[in-house]
Amino acid sequence: MEASAGPFISMAVLALALFCSAHALLLKRDPRAAMAWIAVCLLMPFVGPFLYFLFGINRVKTKAKKIRPEERMTPLSPDHRAEEEELRRLVAEGGNSYEELINIAGFVTRRPLVPGNEIDCLRNGEEAYPAMLEAIESARETLFLTTYIFETNATGRRFIGALTEAVRRGVDVRVIIDGLGDLYSLPRASALLRKSGVPVARFIPPRFLIPPLHVNLRNHRKLLVADGTTAFTGGMNIGDRHLAENLENPRRVVDMHFRLEGPIVKSLEEVFLEDWAFVTGRYERGSDRTPQPSGGAVCRVITDGPNDDLDKLAMILIGAITAAGKSVTIMTPYFVPPRELVAVLQAASLRGVRVTIILPEKNNLFYVHWATRNMLWELLQWGVEIYYQPPPFVHTKLFIVDDHYLHIGSANIDPRSLRLNFELVVEVYDKKLAAVLRAHVESVLERSRLVTLEEVDNRPLPVRLRDSLAWLLSPYL
Repeated sequence: MEASAGPFISMAVLALALFCSAHALLLKRDPRAAMAWIAVCLLMPFVGPFLYFLFGINRVKTKAKKIRPEERMTPLSPDHRAEEEELRRLVAEGGNSYEELINIAGFVTRRPLVPGNEIDCLRNGEEAYPAMLEAIESARETLFLTTYIFETNATGRRFIGALTEAVRRGVDVRVIIDGLGDLYSLPRASALLRKSGVPVARFIPPRFLIPPLHVNLRNHRKLLVADGTTAFTGGMNIGDRHLAENLENPRRVVDMHFRLEGPIVKSLEEVFLEDWAFVTGRYERGSDRTPQPSGGAVCRVITDGPNDDLDKLAMILIGAITAAGKSVTIMTPYFVPPRELVAVLQAASLRGVRVTIILPEKNNLFYVHWATRNMLWELLQWGVEIYYQPPPFVHTKLFIVDDHYLHIGSANIDPRSLRLNFELVVEVYDKKLAAVLRAHVESVLERSRLVTLEEVDNRPLPVRLRDSLAWLLSPYL
């Protein structure tokens, strides 16, 4: 009996391996990821399909479609189209016509482009945290906070205390912490908040139940919305490490955050409400206030993630670089761009556009730094300027095109941000903010080191092999 069952079991295992390989072949968009999963499934006929079942299938997409409002995915209404026409005129008056880019972002995101916003730069935790805490302490109706990492050191405890006091004042407080980011500190921030009576939800917390959601899918967004009128977003988590002036902290991080006021706050609040519906299964209303125009910036929210938002940010980045007339500046801690983005950066440089990429010389993720080193020659050989910022580690994320268009938010230019993370970016048409950030970039370039093609080409063979291997594995890091 046992002998006769052997061929049946072997055929079943082989069929499972072939089924999982076909699934990866049909549904994976990255050819390297598809090839890797197919190899794993075929070379390890039982273990491979099991791993693919646990980590290779994106169940978030299906779940997100069931919970998120579908109305946002429908064509723009006539009223929205009339508003878009007016905004095209406003942007053109700013000195650059980005009609094609406006069309791309509008149809890709299905989110409105809204004028009348004011945006302030907040550098490091020394500027960002007091402003955020003031907004929390001043809130009277609603407080919505999303963060990837919420540490429970001195800075985190101040935020927990302020959120607790807001609940006691009767404010509608809701907090979302990424399930993996919540584990960066013990005791966990979610546990302390819950103990203090603050409503908190964890985004895809790691579980050992079968089948688990993909442990690689993280909510990397950073967002605080107070009373529906003031919002904060950018790349900064909550913790002592972002106090960059504390020279005694070897893990200190340089970063930039932004305060936003005006109609764009309503769009940012909607992002939080969508995420809250995702993690709780309930879509609950936010603030009843309508934020009033307060500045000259024209903005739109861009959400990106491994659901129906997949590849939206990449498409808009490509469109923006293609529209550039004078300059493209990218400042990011993690830079492993997809092939299509490399191609448009090369083409922009060949068109005479000054393309500048600013990276940290000392990265907190050494393997990402290695992967980046492997592909820099492709840009350097076509005239792209690449600079390394000196330590401490710089976590700032900026994307600036010409003197008018920019992105601020949580996304990096790497496979994790563009394919695995839930990210939040605000696209901005504003000469005033662009001038402030350009001045910041110029001051950074003065103390940064220019990377040369000769330097990259002259890496020792063992280093080149190491960097190539890290680059090969970059879709999975």
